[in-house]
Amino acid sequence: SYQCMGYAAVRGARSSAWEFLGMKVIYNDFVIRFANVNGSGSASANGMFTKALYRMGIPVSGRNIFPSNIQGLPTWYEVRVSEKGYLGRREGVDIMVAMNAETFVEDVESVKPGGYLFYDNTKPLDRSLRREDINEIGIPIASLMLPEFSDPKQRSLFKNITYLGALAGLLNIEFDVITGMVATQYKGKDALIQPNIRALEIGRNYALDYLEGPLPLQVRRSDQVGDRIMIEGNAAAGLGAIYGGATVCGWYPITPSTSVAEAFERYANQFRIDKETGQKKFAIIQAEDELSSIGIVIGAAWNGARAFTATSGPGVSLMSEFLGLAYFAEIPAVVWDIQRAGPSTGMPTRTQQCDLISSAYASHGDTKHPLLFPSDPKECFEFGTVSLDLADRLQTPILVLSDLELGMNDFLCDPLEWEDGRTYDRGKVLNAKALDEIDVFGRYLDVDGDGIGYRTLPGTHPEKGAFFTRGTSRDEFAAYTESPEAYQKNMERLLSKWETAKSILPGPEIVAKNQNVGVIYYGTTAYPLPEAHDMLRQEGISFDTCRIKAFPFSDEVVSFVNSHEVVFIIEQNRDAQMRTLLINEEDFDPSKLVSVLYYAGLSMSANVIQEQISEYYEANKLPRLSEVSK
Repeated sequence: SYQCMGYAAVRGARSSAWEFLGMKVIYNDFVIRFANVNGSGSASANGMFTKALYRMGIPVSGRNIFPSNIQGLPTWYEVRVSEKGYLGRREGVDIMVAMNAETFVEDVESVKPGGYLFYDNTKPLDRSLRREDINEIGIPIASLMLPEFSDPKQRSLFKNITYLGALAGLLNIEFDVITGMVATQYKGKDALIQPNIRALEIGRNYALDYLEGPLPLQVRRSDQVGDRIMIEGNAAAGLGAIYGGATVCGWYPITPSTSVAEAFERYANQFRIDKETGQKKFAIIQAEDELSSIGIVIGAAWNGARAFTATSGPGVSLMSEFLGLAYFAEIPAVVWDIQRAGPSTGMPTRTQQCDLISSAYASHGDTKHPLLFPSDPKECFEFGTVSLDLADRLQTPILVLSDLELGMNDFLCDPLEWEDGRTYDRGKVLNAKALDEIDVFGRYLDVDGDGIGYRTLPGTHPEKGAFFTRGTSRDEFAAYTESPEAYQKNMERLLSKWETAKSILPGPEIVAKNQNVGVIYYGTTAYPLPEAHDMLRQEGISFDTCRIKAFPFSDEVVSFVNSHEVVFIIEQNRDAQMRTLLINEEDFDPSKLVSVLYYAGLSMSANVIQEQISEYYEANKLPRLSEVSK
């Protein structure tokens, strides 16, 4: 028969009671999912749950799984709790907080055998919805709210805080941590603090008095977080643009990139306003579409400002024409592409790594754009600054490919760092004095042999340094020409600049222990890989790893592939786009590059990586380690 949480025999039990009964208490290792209705106010309570564990020093990662409408449809929030520090998604749910009747059936089905279903049992649960292999935790939340809050809207909102209080009792969360968060969150709105704390107490007291919490799945204070911070990738990117010297943002709203521009505006209002005059030293322009937004960026950068835009896959498609102009006319620009599931509108609120090909070769004709792949919020911050340096130095668009997983969720990362003495790399920009010292200025002359010409900014000199910026073919002095020789020479120079980019873009992160098998990964696949590797070691499978941070590929990436017999490429798209780039650009033997793919819209899990690599080993009879690490 189904198990209903009551535990009358162990009333008031704590950890020692479960151990006395022969049940192992598991600390800081579970997945909990909250099922809610979008727009119901649950996000605040769910976020407090994650941050409470973070403040207890427990490694944790939270993921929003939400619909592409404003209100009414189902939404989920999944939290991974891991003492070992695994931050990637894991298959299966240990605790389901089911607060949405519309999704109740699938929510029940997602619980692992032996797991826990937490629900509002104000109304009896239909027997057809019950499973014999999971534990039910029923709390009459709606009934508990009636005598406490007369306003129906308040009752609706506070039920979220009530289940948070109940979870505090069931999972042994330090109550003063949660109440302290309530006080912090509603600072300045003192009238909201006590009702929220009262709702927390109602849930916690019920759990302790009637449900015999805490459960065998519990949390306890840890020191595994260290000095790491918790921040969204998009917020870190916006702050990075500030520190990188950006003063112009041209953008058009699109999920999941909008919060990059919003973060930039928020930080610009803190750091880009003259304290004496109150004058804003930045411009944020919401354009009528994505093509206009990249046009604003190109125009501002041509005039000497550091400028960027933020978009997603559909926006990159619309920007392609102007990206080609910036590539050919050699104008700096930075584009943040927060990738989502495509093609077309696709799934706007689901994550993928599906814009590599469209971004690398955006526009018609022979174009190639450098790409950066951040894997955590700290790298979002760093690439927010580095991308602006690279765009100036290479005089070309730089596209930073993040994704919804990283952009719109809070992740742990090392503290953001900045050296106060750091200066911006503006590249080859001639001032008036330099122009006076040269005999002839040629905008597209390759003076240094690196494919990068010298440029000037408007108004630099009253007589020298002017040139015509055009998207048509030209010679080394920016004069229009249709000469076949001049055109080909210019295109070959641009290819020479591409080779220069390989040596100045961020290099890969390689961990090599002389294994015959290698794994290449990038972006947010960095989260599930460590856990997958640990799982595979138990099967006698180990490998060297290479995290790619940039395209074009450096010599280190080429050497990594050449030094391994088989290389798995882990990515979140259907068509193996990173593998395609590697084959297309470096002419690798396709047979040695094996794809590990996931593209269903959620973030890749360690289970997916483990299963696909294990199956390949089995099918191809690859040798395993003689000793399996335990």
